[in-house]
Amino acid sequence: MRKILVLRGGALGDFIVTLPALAALRRRWPDARIELAGNATAAQLARSHGLLDAVHSQHEARWSGLYAADALPAEFAAWLVEFDLVLNFWPDTDAELARRFPMRVGQIFLSADAWPQRAPAAAHYCAPLRALGIEVDDFCFQLASPHATECIAVHPGSGSPNKNWPAEKWRALIATLPGPVCVILGEAEADLWRGLPFPSAVELAIDQPLETLVTKLAACRLFLGHDSGISHLAAACGMPSVLLFGPTDPAMWAPPTPRARVLRYGPTLDAISVAEVQDAVAHSLAAKK
Repeated sequence: MRKILVLRGGALGDFIVTLPALAALRRRWPDARIELAGNATAAQLARSHGLLDAVHSQHEARWSGLYAADALPAEFAAWLVEFDLVLNFWPDTDAELARRFPMRVGQIFLSADAWPQRAPAAAHYCAPLRALGIEVDDFCFQLASPHATECIAVHPGSGSPNKNWPAEKWRALIATLPGPVCVILGEAEADLWRGLPFPSAVELAIDQPLETLVTKLAACRLFLGHDSGISHLAAACGMPSVLLFGPTDPAMWAPPTPRARVLRYGPTLDAISVAEVQDAVAHSLAAKK
């Protein structure tokens, strides 16, 4: 196998649960050129760790042509023909992609549903590799080795307000945590938190590059968060975690590692009390000693 193209969309967490599949491809064909079209920002993590050789944004106009009835531009088609394996995780409900590939004799096209059908999610994205004789049993790829300080990292956001614990409960919890505490925020989340009074030991890390967050998370002793991409990033940094779940299934979407402690009492997070999270934090910190 000389050249491999992976088609994978989605946000940060969606990409991170694909890392075990990318790592398996790299182990099987260490000298192959592996390229990915998808979330270009997230995929740079894989490129910087040697899993990918090139990254293409899923927002480039040329990709929409794969779903159209017209012939592809000659230059684009000639580029696609060069790949020995095309692994697709993009939506293909009407089989437009399946009709495009394979584009030549000897090219292999493998596809799986864009939305995971088996738990954990990473196992779903590894399943097509069985057709290549590749079995994967480790579904949490490590991006960094932890070197814990006393810092606790907190990410009080996610991709959906329905997956978030109430902000007032987070603030009450943060005030009780043994410092220092690093609160990780996206730019949108920062509007709710910037300017609020916090203990002096609390640092706000706002809209930071992913590689910077990898460095920060690998140096923490505990991570607190929701069903979010940052929670998967923390797990990939080897962090023990306390994760609060509500409407989503932790069997599918919690990082598949024994270091992740999940609290879930129903389809909303309101039922989780501050005291219950404090207790989970205490148990997690004690387990590290």
